[in-house]
Amino acid sequence: MKNEQRSAFILGAFICIGMIAMGIIVGSSAIRFKEYERVVTVKGLAERDVPADIAVWPVRFAVANNDLTDLYAAIQANTKEIVSYLQASGFTAAEITTAPPIVTDKFAQEYSGQEINMRYTAQQVITVYSNKIDAVRAAQGNLTELGKKGIALGGNEYNQKAQFLFTGLNDIKPAMVEEAARNARSVAEQFASDAQSQVGKLKTANQGQFTIEDRDSNTPYLKKVRVVSTVEYYLVD
Repeated sequence: MKNEQRSAFILGAFICIGMIAMGIIVGSSAIRFKEYERVVTVKGLAERDVPADIAVWPVRFAVANNDLTDLYAAIQANTKEIVSYLQASGFTAAEITTAPPIVTDKFAQEYSGQEINMRYTAQQVITVYSNKIDAVRAAQGNLTELGKKGIALGGNEYNQKAQFLFTGLNDIKPAMVEEAARNARSVAEQFASDAQSQVGKLKTANQGQFTIEDRDSNTPYLKKVRVVSTVEYYLVD
């Protein structure tokens, strides 16, 4: 009987010791897990000013006439003058596109008895698509030369002005992502220092979306490329 009690006591002691040890291990793991759940989320910014590398410039003009044959003759003559001007400005035939003219017969429309001086009107668009940014800007500044030849350039300012594009994002994207990540790490380290802690391993990272905008309203041929990356780090003591 005493042997059985002694065996039961020893077994109970081992079980107790095992449970204590298990509790210590589990407790230590829980503490480490809790420590790793301390995180900081930061944003890293990268910006670059870059020149546009493509220009899309629509040149519009309007003509009016009561005779349809004369109207088309005026369209052809004005188109020839504009194309010659553009080629003299340094653009090749491949960079110049002429769209079909839009002709309106006012007699075919309802004008509520308004007097019609010219029956036919036409709008024509000649578009320059080129990587010669400086040539586009120079040619825009000399459009008065076409006005002196009797060509009435039409369309409002928005429709007439060139659109400048930047297409080299893939060339600078890796370096900008790296820069944004460095900036995010620097912000995290400053935060950890203020909190008397240290930056640990990376938990999550979001590259962010690239945006390309005009640097300002006066220089649309200069672009600002921007990306904001969001990064989450563990904090450790």
